Amino acid sequence: MASPRRSLPPADPSRYAPSPERPLRGKARLMEHQMDIQPHQHDWGQLVFSVGGAVRVSTSASTFIVPPSRAVWIAPRIVHAVSAIERADLRTLYLHESLTRASAWAQCRVLEVSPLLRELVLQLPTDPNAAPDTPNERERERCITHLIVDELGRARSLRLGVALPQDKRLLRLCQAIIEDPARYASLADWAAEVGASERTISRLFREQLGSGYGQWRSQVLLAHALSMAARQKPMSHIAAELGYASASAFTAMVTRTVGMPPSRFFAEA
Repeated sequence: MASPRRSLPPADPSRYAPSPERPLRGKARLMEHQMDIQPHQHDWGQLVFSVGGAVRVSTSASTFIVPPSRAVWIAPRIVHAVSAIERADLRTLYLHESLTRASAWAQCRVLEVSPLLRELVLQLPTDPNAAPDTPNERERERCITHLIVDELGRARSLRLGVALPQDKRLLRLCQAIIEDPARYASLADWAAEVGASERTISRLFREQLGSGYGQWRSQVLLAHALSMAARQKPMSHIAAELGYASASAFTAMVTRTVGMPPSRFFAEA
């Protein structure tokens, strides 16, 4: 039997609030498998980045599955929740509004994490009670902050979010698919789970998400596949985990969906 999920509140974000004096703050949190951080928001922008392990970041409009090579930017005052897909060593950056006035920071998006950005994040202090108290420490934090902001400005945006609907029935179904996309393949089986007809659910997919069930589910499968590929899982393992009879069948789905084979997609995505 699968272990139950644990839902916990955020670790008091106000203790890490950025300020004009310290415009970028770092926070570390170890998330165990099956752990959720409850929906919350703050007045400042946030970058969610996993040093190890994969997490899922969800807003009312989209969900993002994030392996260590990617990060999710969450715009100020956007309600969001974080779920561990596996045990994850999470880092969070909180950015003061003075650093994020450009229009690009107004929307949530996935960003590529360069090796330099990763190392800079790991050097940022994460103790909320410890402030740099010598000129050298303050200058070091100022330089790290400047370099992180510069790297974020250069980071490539990636179209890896999965859209979510407003209709409660369809939202419940979509969340179940995201949680376990290999449980069923057919829309009829998923529709039965939420007590609706296949025709009704098919119509809701078109009206709410602007795509068919198959197209939307492919995006979910690609997000899960990307997470496993980042952990160096072989193609045969990824295909089996996602319910495909063979690696070639999975390769055909990826190629049909994104116009390139998995090897190239995982390298470029």
